[in-house]
Parts: sequence; structure tokens; C-alpha cells
Amino acid sequence: MNVAYAYPWDIVGDPSAASRLADLGVEAVAVAASYHSTRAATPYHPSHRVLDVPHAAFYLPVRPAAWGRLAPLTPTWTAPDAYLRASDALRSAGLRVHAWTVLTHNSALGTAHPDLVVRNAFGDPYPHALCPAFADVVDYCERMVREVLTVGRPDGLILEACGPMGFGHQSMHEKTAGADWTATDMDLLSLCFCSACADRYPRGTRGRVRAAIDDPAEPGGTTGSTPQAGTPSIDEALGPFAEEVRAARVDLSASLRRRLLAAARETAPNVPITVHANPDPWAVGAFAPLPDGEPGADVLVANCWGDPATDAARLTRLSELCGPGQRVGAYVLGLPPRPADAPALADLLRAYAKTGAAEFHLYHAGLASPRRLAVMAEALRLTG
Repeated sequence: MNVAYAYPWDIVGDPSAASRLADLGVEAVAVAASYHSTRAATPYHPSHRVLDVPHAAFYLPVRPAAWGRLAPLTPTWTAPDAYLRASDALRSAGLRVHAWTVLTHNSALGTAHPDLVVRNAFGDPYPHALCPAFADVVDYCERMVREVLTVGRPDGLILEACGPMGFGHQSMHEKTAGADWTATDMDLLSLCFCSACADRYPRGTRGRVRAAIDDPAEPGGTTGSTPQAGTPSIDEALGPFAEEVRAARVDLSASLRRRLLAAARETAPNVPITVHANPDPWAVGAFAPLPDGEPGADVLVANCWGDPATDAARLTRLSELCGPGQRVGAYVLGLPPRPADAPALADLLRAYAKTGAAEFHLYHAGLASPRRLAVMAEALRLTG
């Protein structure tokens, strides 16, 4: 099954949206049921061309009794039931609707509840990142899954940010590049030392992380504004602490994921579940770490926005982790910097299929220009 991704506002208020998406040749559309803040182009909408989404929101009716300490916000830039309206339109066009559900990435709730966010080894909070080590955050995520399935009645559930977010975040006007932090430094800055996480690590981990970032004589450090040559991996930077820290991080994501899968199966036993996942145990962000597989999911989707060889290796590893009946999906970028070239995109899809991808998740049918949308459709046709 191939899936195109879209926002609810791409569809609500645009009578031609559902048929346009159906013409892509996909079987399903992933519509955001819960999503973070963004600034989005809307190249087809009859009423606007750019939409500012100032905070994370829930695109289903927010029923106060359904929520605990944390409750999602309602959008003001589109209808409060925009997901349901989009879903009705898409089903009328013969498409299945999957609920694209973003979990721990929520700047609005993180700003309102700073005690529940990820904090790095220096104590700096990341408001965009709710930490799943806190019971209130896990409770919020579980309630989110149950509400999406109960109120949204999707044909499939997609879980994104089903684990801790990290240092990286495109927000406001990002001004972090000049620090010349290496990839390892950013991995280290993604380790959470909030009040619920710090005690999960061996004694001395915080000091090791600080030294590795700040001291040029330590692994992962920098010298002036120039990254140190031969930068070690995060395992090397953490040294004797690496195994325990890695295990704690993987367990944090696995615990959240399994609780949400159990809640989903209890609420809607027959709805297939897709998890955005990364086999790298140090992964953070939208594609949470899943180095040991997840038998409770139906589809494991890997991000394929970067170097094709690296993406293919990630797909291969997820395929190796799959059990009977599970599938692997490739989350393929159809937007810049990828060229608007149908044969090139088709070649990429074929390469991903050879490494285990059984379905393609196209990002992003609402943001793509008419030319790029035509390229996506043609690439799917050429791939067969």
C-alpha cells in the first residue's frame, strides 16, 4: 500500500483536493490528526497560498473529559474537526485514511509544562520535546492514541515521535550552526538529563557528556570553531558508560511504544499500526530508535530523505528486524532538494524496494507543486 501525506487544511475548503490526491495512484492518505507548529505552503487551496500554524494542535474535537494533566490545543486556522472533514472527503474519492499522529513533539505543551521536557547535560530545556520518562507524558500519548482511534475512526494509525526528541529542531530562526558541533556533539546534546532520566544513567555520565562537548582534549570536543579531526562516535565519546546509557535510551522508547500499541489494540483491534522507526539505537526525533524490532506493529517506516545508500542500509536493517506478516515502508521525499525528475525518483523507489521496502510513503502531497505532484504520480506508475 502506497501512502501520500497531507495536512487537513490541504483538503478542507478545497473541493478538488481529494480527487487530486486520488490521481496520484496511492491507496491511502496520511492526514495529520496531531501535528506540531509549522509554516506551510498551500499551492492549490482556493483561499490561501501560505498558512502559519503557530502551535501544535489536535485536528479532532478536543473532549475535555478525555484528557489528563496534558491536553492538546484546538486549531484556529482551520476547522476544529478538520481531520474528520478531510477524512470524509478522501473516502468519498475511494481513498483510505490513516491518522498521522505526532506524539512527543509539542512546543506548546512543552512551554506550558517545562518540568516535563527533555533537558541536556547542561540543564538546558528543549520545549519542543516532551520527555516520555514522565508518567504525565506517557499518559498524554496514550490518551492521544485512544482519542484518534475513537473519534477519528481511521483506516490506519501512524505513530511519529514515539520516543524522545533531541537537540535538532527547526524552530524560530535557528542559530546553532556557528558552534561547529559535530554529529557526535549533537547526539550527546540529545541525551536527556531531566529529573526522570538522570538517574537512569551510570554515575558520572553527565560530567562525561559535558566534558566531551566542551573540552577539546575529550572525545567529541571541538577546538575553537573547527570540528576536531577524527571525531569519535557517541559510543566512543561515552566510553565505559555507553552500554548502559544506550540501553536506557532504547528501553525508554520501547516502553512508550509498547504501551501505545497495547492501547491501540484494545481500542481498535483491527486497525493496522505503522511506526516511524530507526534501527539506530541512538536515534531521536520523529523516527524513534527501534534496534530490536517491534512485533506489535504492522509496518515499520524508515526515513529516506538523505543519502540513498544510507537510507537503503536503514531499510535493509528494518527488514531484518521484521517478523512474519510485517512490512517495511520507505518515507520518500518528493520535495527539494530532490529534483523534480520522475525517472530519477522511480529509480530511487526501485532501489528502496530491492532493500526491503514493500510500500512507499510520499512526503508531501500537500506541499508539492503541480510539477512535483505529477512527478510523484509518474514515478509510482513507472515503478509498477
